[in-house]
Amino acid sequence: MTDAASPRSLATFAGHVVLVGAGQMGGALLRGWLGHGLPPARITVVDPRPPANVQAIIDEHGIALDPAEPAVADVLILAVKPQIADDVMPLVRHLVGPRTVVVSVMAGKTIARLEEVFGAGTAIVRTIPNTPAAVGRGITGAAASDQVTAAQRAAVETLLSAVGRVEWLMREDWIDIVTAVSGSGPAYVFLLAEVMAKAGAAAGLPPELAARLARATVEGAGELMHRSPDVEPATLRQNVTSPNGTTHAALQVLMGAEGIDAAFVAAIAAAAKRSRELAG
Repeated sequence: MTDAASPRSLATFAGHVVLVGAGQMGGALLRGWLGHGLPPARITVVDPRPPANVQAIIDEHGIALDPAEPAVADVLILAVKPQIADDVMPLVRHLVGPRTVVVSVMAGKTIARLEEVFGAGTAIVRTIPNTPAAVGRGITGAAASDQVTAAQRAAVETLLSAVGRVEWLMREDWIDIVTAVSGSGPAYVFLLAEVMAKAGAAAGLPPELAARLARATVEGAGELMHRSPDVEPATLRQNVTSPNGTTHAALQVLMGAEGIDAAFVAAIAAAAKRSRELAG
């Protein structure tokens, strides 16, 4: 695992990186690489219509965009929407050579499917990042095919750690569970802020005040956990829970038989099931 608090410098990164797709996640990766020193000359972007904010970055740094004869990639990052992936992947097949590692950040596309397009001997890393990558606080689960060398693995980890932490998975099928936990996870946290605000308003607070309190509480609790890496979340929870106090009363409801534990077990199972369906 790499830690977002101490990201690796990319100033001496020696490979040629081709980014296919410069949307939300592709743009986050591009900003992360440049922010950690990756020389713009080592980047090529393949995207017919980059978003305006990403186009501005490309123009500012003189990054090659859709060159007529792009060089073969050392690392090919596929960051296109899964709905168009099957149309896009054959168009960039010529960018893959014997030393290329193909990195997918596309949901639902298995290593086996990528091998069908790029060849059975291709080194492939399948990943699932999440949206906090946009602020350098993401986490990415990554599964590598048997063809990925130690050097390629290190290169991929260095690039991905520019937007947050990286966790290597022993099994590719764990990707579906990672998708359910961290890939979809930011939505659960945003929902928590929504629900807390609604509950505060239902209890009698002005809705605007309840929303501000809920949002600040979720932000602050996340930052406290981020700054306490050696403290388990359960311990942080216990630290704020006085016996028979107000927090204890609330947790009796949230941690009851019909509370948040059961809801999350069901939610994660549903998301993982859907991830498997999409991959199939």
